[in-house]
Amino acid sequence: MNKKESILNSALQILTKNGIHNTPMSAISKEANAGMGTIYNYFKNKDELINTLYLYVKEKEHSVFIAFDQIQPVKTQFENYYSNFIVFFIKNPTYFKFIEQLQASPIITEKTKKEGRKTIKPFLDLIIHGQGNRIIKNIPADELIMFIGGSVVSYVRWYYYKNEEQTTISNQIQLVWDAIKD
Repeated sequence: MNKKESILNSALQILTKNGIHNTPMSAISKEANAGMGTIYNYFKNKDELINTLYLYVKEKEHSVFIAFDQIQPVKTQFENYYSNFIVFFIKNPTYFKFIEQLQASPIITEKTKKEGRKTIKPFLDLIIHGQGNRIIKNIPADELIMFIGGSVVSYVRWYYYKNEEQTTISNQIQLVWDAIKD
């Protein structure tokens, strides 16, 4: 792991523990065991570090979304994407806590949001393909993504709140599928 990645991982730990607004750069520096100058060599300010970290987490999240396949049934691919997304956040609680803190944060720039959105392109392609074939409701894709993403966040919160060892992701998949299918 290089120094920049070490700083990002340390920042992720302390930002999710203390909160984004309650964590000064000096605390990140201490957690990363790196001087302030070293951090500022990589990031001009805290906002840039957070935006970079956001994209770092989104890139890790990208592993959930294998390439969209027009030959596979839409429902099957939806089930795979959805369950993989939930499992990713269950296995990576720090990523979940970080992304959850930033859902409506003005810290994340439009440029960063646009770049981060590329990670869900296969899922978006699936939705658009499903709409074109009248399998998924003809609602703006952004609204469907927001609805589906919100259900993932709610489910993962429930999972952590209940501290469940076993979950019934299949019930959640069916509920969401029933809501979006045409």
